[in-house]
Amino acid sequence: MNGVSSYQDVPTTTLADILGRAQVMDIGIRPLWTPMPRLAGPAYTVRCEPGDNLMLHAAIYRAGPGSVIVVESGDLDYALAGGNVCAVAQRRGVAGFLVDGLIRDLAEAREAAFPVLGRGVIPIPGTKKAIGALGEPARCGGVVVHPGDIVVADEEGVVVTPAARKDEVFRAARAQLEKEAGETLDEWEARHRARIEKALADHGFTG
Repeated sequence: MNGVSSYQDVPTTTLADILGRAQVMDIGIRPLWTPMPRLAGPAYTVRCEPGDNLMLHAAIYRAGPGSVIVVESGDLDYALAGGNVCAVAQRRGVAGFLVDGLIRDLAEAREAAFPVLGRGVIPIPGTKKAIGALGEPARCGGVVVHPGDIVVADEEGVVVTPAARKDEVFRAARAQLEKEAGETLDEWEARHRARIEKALADHGFTG
């Protein structure tokens, strides 16, 4: 079992159930074009200084195939990347960009079906003057992402699985999905109703 590639088939809702709120990025990090296919892969982490995109541009030549480039920037005034950077990253096998910031040339990324998630778009690019960091922990959407952590993103949101737990979490996710697939809606409703009625009774509700 390949614990990385198999994550492509795991919804973020399932991972969130297993990992909890701390590993789920905030709602500001969203797919920038839709419908975007699920993005999954090991994180290649980048920290850019506010207003500068040098380190992301350097990362596209260093990230391995299948990687998700995850960027900390702390900036909502300048774009971290545009169409050509997305195109070169895609050509080199990068799975997608996940940025705590902005991009531009969104139509080009959408036309190429290159997954990009972030806080929005803006037409003006950042500078290329500041050295940040590559391959070090990066904070994105309120979650600290380490190199090699498994990032999964879809229309529901973004969940980060710590690299050391990737096989354990995948097994738990697969078991949960198999259980759900084998349960009818009638069975789910009966179990759900019993749980809700117990919770109400435990809190003294008699209506």
